[in-house]
Amino acid sequence: MMSFSQFLVEKPLTPQQRIARSKQMKRLAPKLAMKRKMAAKKKAPTEKLKKKAQAKARDIIRKKFIKDKNYNSMSYGEKIAVDKKVQAKSAAIKKIAKKLLPGIKKAESERLKKLKGDFKGKTTTEATTSYK
Repeated sequence: MMSFSQFLVEKPLTPQQRIARSKQMKRLAPKLAMKRKMAAKKKAPTEKLKKKAQAKARDIIRKKFIKDKNYNSMSYGEKIAVDKKVQAKSAAIKKIAKKLLPGIKKAESERLKKLKGDFKGKTTTEATTSYK
């Protein structure tokens, strides 16, 4: 099975491949949901936080290009044009991401504190039943 990053880099799918991928993802959905639930209880690795910072930086740059428009409501061609402009600003994205990283790390630690705070003062059975 390929990783999500490989999945993103992959070339466009044919209709047959799309149907096969749909079946595969439907089969794996419960397993992936459980993994997400387990990962939510743990501290995110630095690499994941860096990717999150880059995604936020990309959104900031994208907003400068599209101004008042909503990216999701744009046509496919408009999105491609905007994404090419954003891709050209990769150096700026890296700089912005580096500045955003401390804030994202702080937000992650706050999330964990809140998560641990939700379980404080409860018995083991109360904590496990309330999390479900």
